[in-house]
Amino acid sequence: MSDRFSRDNAYGTILLNWWQKLEDDRASRAILRRAPTVTAVALSAPYQRLYRRFQVAGWNADGVSARDDRLAAIVGLLAHVTQDQPGSPAKAMSHKAPGEDRPLVSELRFTRLLESRDVDSLFAGLRRVLPIMEHRVDVIALADDILFWGDDRKKRWAYAYDWPARSAD
Repeated sequence: MSDRFSRDNAYGTILLNWWQKLEDDRASRAILRRAPTVTAVALSAPYQRLYRRFQVAGWNADGVSARDDRLAAIVGLLAHVTQDQPGSPAKAMSHKAPGEDRPLVSELRFTRLLESRDVDSLFAGLRRVLPIMEHRVDVIALADDILFWGDDRKKRWAYAYDWPARSAD
């Protein structure tokens, strides 16, 4: 089975169904939203219940702890998402509100996200960015990008972000 998240594989289906049901599970959502770190998410009962569902589907058969940490980051962040908005997360960050000339997520804040050296710093940065984006992002795209966060994903985000124009020198 593929390690990726997509809307048509088991991992993506499990994650999307869990996220959709999270709206009715206010207690779990609250626990996950209050978790300030990836470790806090990993130690929570809501995450551990979901993690067991992933294991049954074959998740992390190799026992790579970094993959589990990335899943914990995904779960913790998705608890903050209220609307599944198709498209690139980076493109959504550069969206301009009607009548505005600046993107939702500033160039500086976006650059800091790109500089995230590990899943913990990416988690912290995205927790601050999601409210700015009105908690709207593509659930599966964000999950896949976090799972495979590294230079390739950073470049993909850099190309997808609509960088604000600068005045001519």
